Amino acid sequence: MTRHQINDELGAIRFSDEVVSAIAGLAASEIEGVAGMSGGFTGGIAGILAKKNLTKGIKVEVGEKEAVINLYLAVYYETYIPDVALQVQENVKETVENMTGLEVSQVNINVQGVAFKEEEKK
Repeated sequence: MTRHQINDELGAIRFSDEVVSAIAGLAASEIEGVAGMSGGFTGGIAGILAKKNLTKGIKVEVGEKEAVINLYLAVYYETYIPDVALQVQENVKETVENMTGLEVSQVNINVQGVAFKEEEKK
């Protein structure tokens, strides 16, 4: 488990990759149009993971004070993907920075699939 730290006058604050990934996953899942995180690259279109599995489909690279976050996600059909991606980037950056104090220098969105909303059962 990789840990990243912020040093201040009182001591060090450390974050594991999994913590940063979970925060990013929660922030991404809050955006309308995101179907879920994409967990793999085999078989053409990647499988969509349930929103409860938030660290899959996310790769973080954290330096001493900054982070780069790569998200692999699926979006719902009939959404305007550039708008969804921009909203995800903004929300992930803001949320990770507010919760950890790390500077997020990049949030890269990799759209791996398109999902259809299930019709509501009457």
